[in-house]
Amino acid sequence: MMTSFALLCLCIAIIESMAGILGDGIILAASSLSCIGSKTWPPYDMIVISLSSSKFILQSWTTLDLLMSIFYEPLFYTENVFVASKTFFTFLNYSSLWFGAWLSVFYCIKIASFTQSFFIWLKLRIARLVPWMLLTSWLCSLAAAIPFAWDVYGVHENITAPSSMTNSSARRTTRKDRLDLFIYLWNASTALPLILSVVSSILLIWSLLIHTRRMQNNASGFGDPSLEAHMKAIKSVCSFFMFYITYFICLLLLYSSVFTPLSDKECICVVILAACPTGHTMVLIWSNPKFQELPARIWHHTNCPVRTISV
Repeated sequence: MMTSFALLCLCIAIIESMAGILGDGIILAASSLSCIGSKTWPPYDMIVISLSSSKFILQSWTTLDLLMSIFYEPLFYTENVFVASKTFFTFLNYSSLWFGAWLSVFYCIKIASFTQSFFIWLKLRIARLVPWMLLTSWLCSLAAAIPFAWDVYGVHENITAPSSMTNSSARRTTRKDRLDLFIYLWNASTALPLILSVVSSILLIWSLLIHTRRMQNNASGFGDPSLEAHMKAIKSVCSFFMFYITYFICLLLLYSSVFTPLSDKECICVVILAACPTGHTMVLIWSNPKFQELPARIWHHTNCPVRTISV
């Protein structure tokens, strides 16, 4: 039975997801409009479109998932619905993790000022590498999601369901070991985009801090526009890094099943899990003027007075 606190948490998570849907829709529309008519898409727009589209679908699915948990709980835990929800949720989550990691890598390669030969090689070839990076991400996400359609629900059902057979304890132990092994393998696979994001974020922050200190020593002060841009970039990268780490930890807690379903602790984790992609989206809009122009333009048109024609 869901508690009132758990219900409140799920309602908050739904509101957060809907705010993320709106933000990702703005980013997706602004990036797509800038690419219309172009024969070749800029690598940044390719990554952002992939990231925003995956998060848009993810948060739409999360909203539907939460609504089903609240209003159709018995239906939600039936076999077909549970398997489909878990598989699709895993695919979208893993895709978002990969695309978020590639965005951090792209920022690092384009902005950081390292002089190592490998870094310069990446900087010169990043535009050609981005499509392959995105394609690899889709394939890795698909590979990570497919096993959930095979065995996750069966394991879950056989662990929790009572059995009168004499060998039921050994059977449950075997399936529990399979579930633990599966979770460990999934956690290891999700660590790959985490490592990419952490390394690229740390390198970029380090490079920006070094460059900012040089600018402070040589410039007139914090009124310098270039210096302010660097400080804004540092804040954005630090925000991305914190949201990514928090999201990853909450995701591992949910997949490791350390909380009972629909308990207060699990619902708090769901609230944090829904807040991180939305926060990441808002920081992305705040850090890029292109994403701020579209809502400002829409707001301007909706507030324009309607001209009346006098007869």
